[in-house]
Order: sequence, then structure tokens, then C-alpha cells
Amino acid sequence: MDEQDDRWVSATASALLTAEYEQVPIDALSVRRPGLPLETAYRVQKAAAARRIADGARVVGHKAGVTSRAMQEQMGVDEPDSGVLLDDRVLPTGSTLARCVLMQPRVEAEIAFRLGCDLAGPDVGVDEARAAVKEVFLALEVIDTRFTTWCLTVADSIADNASCARVVTGPMVPLSADMDLAAEQLVVSVDGTAIATGAGCAVLGDPLRALTWLAGRLHRSGDSLRAGQLVLAGAVHASLPLEARSTVRAHSLRLRLPPVELHVR
Repeated sequence: MDEQDDRWVSATASALLTAEYEQVPIDALSVRRPGLPLETAYRVQKAAAARRIADGARVVGHKAGVTSRAMQEQMGVDEPDSGVLLDDRVLPTGSTLARCVLMQPRVEAEIAFRLGCDLAGPDVGVDEARAAVKEVFLALEVIDTRFTTWCLTVADSIADNASCARVVTGPMVPLSADMDLAAEQLVVSVDGTAIATGAGCAVLGDPLRALTWLAGRLHRSGDSLRAGQLVLAGAVHASLPLEARSTVRAHSLRLRLPPVELHVR
């Protein structure tokens, strides 16, 4: 990494933050710098997050993104990515969000976790991941892009903090030994009409595998998942446009996970 590359990372992080604050999208990084390495994209993500943390935000967890085939096909990518969750972007169920503060928002339902102990290392197994989970819950993730279109590469998404704009958390319940998250069927409704469905197994075969993938990715960058953090496993369906004056709700058909709801004005 040379000084010129460091300057580019810093300038790109600034450009992404400015695009969000001013609501003026920029060209995708893959257009501005073809062949952008994923690790450089993660450096942009880290630099942008660091500036928001310096302004008072706090890291409360991580997200795994594009972990389902439906999302990979929709985004035109073939591998997951990850982003950082900051406290000022996490909302409780029933919250109201103004559509006008976002640019090209979409919404997706996910299974999510709160960790009871640290989870670290290059080869974390599913059993180890399950043992680290204290609570499980449904979440609605609002994704948005600071780029001009949703036609993005994985590197674009990574630099843009895996497109994470807001996270709405449902009530958390203990992860019991008999809870089969892969078999959970989620239904997403908009204004009372079911719009999308998806099963937990759509996420890498089991949402817990998102934890193992994420632990490995963070390990390679010298980081880890920590006790108390929230982790989003990724959408179980293709994302949906988020429209003003609507209510989005996700619930589980097996009724093991309480519903989560977001009002958009």
C-alpha cells in the first residue's frame, strides 16, 4: 500500500459520505477504478466508518450481505460481503422512517443474532457459532446505495458498507436447542399484502453459516465478532423497493420468532 493508494481510499470514503449527506449519488467505484480489489474496498468501508465513529457513532455489530442465491442473482454477484452496524442506524420494531432521507432504498427480511460470547478464528464451525448465540430475532434491513444505480460489483457494495442504511430489530428470543433456523419460513408483507417469502436455508444453507463466514472474514482483517454484538445473516429473498407511506412487516410462519415492523412516511 503506497501513499497514493492511501489518498485514494481517504478521498473515496469522503466522496461516499458526501454523497449520502447531500443525497447526490456518484458513479460506481468499478467504473471509476476497474478491477478494484476487495481488500481495498474494505479499506474504503473502514475509513468511512472511522469518520462516523469519530463523529460519535458506535459499532454495535456486523452484517453479512448477499448470502442467498436470490440476492446474488438480483445484485449480479457470486459471493457474500460484509458491513459494519453503527448504533445510529439501528431502530426498534415499530419505528417510523422518513423515505426522503434515503436515495434508492430497498428492504429485506433477515434472521439475525445477538452474541453471548466472542466468536473468532479462521475456521469457526456451525456448532461453535450456535453456542456463541444468546438470542435470535427477525430484522428488516433497509439497504440503499450512494451510487447512481444498483448495477454494482461486490467491491462497490463493500465500499458502500454493504449498502446498509438502517436496521429494524424485532423482539429477541433465546436460541433454544430445538430451534431449526434453516427451516424458518419468513413472509414479508407491505400494507398487509404478502409480497415475498423465503426460508432460513436460503442463507448459505443455514443462517448460522453466515456467522462462520463472517468470523473468518473478520479474522483475515484482524477483527472478530464480540459478545453483545448484533449480526445480520442476510436476506432470505430478493430485496423489495421501499416506498413512502407504507408499512413493512416480516413474520415467521413457524411462529418461533416474533414479527418485526417498519412504518415509512
